[in-house]
Amino acid sequence: MVWTVVRALIFGLVGLIGVPIVTTLLSLALFHLFDPRCGTPGDSGGCEMGAASLGIAAALPGFALGVALAVFQAWRRQRRGQDPGA
Repeated sequence: MVWTVVRALIFGLVGLIGVPIVTTLLSLALFHLFDPRCGTPGDSGGCEMGAASLGIAAALPGFALGVALAVFQAWRRQRRGQDPGA
């Protein structure tokens, strides 16, 4: 049980850091690909701020996804009878 909680926290922290990075980079790429105004002098960094906002907003869902993945893996391991922490 303790190992499941530790593993959930580790996966949560990876999600907390990884998902916003991926979201920010992906949104920057898509903004610049599909919006011809991005990167022009009249834009004033609007596309970049939108990408940063999406990245910040993705932090808590990333943590939740990481925890959910760890809990699901522990549940599946327990059903198979392979849980070392049981």
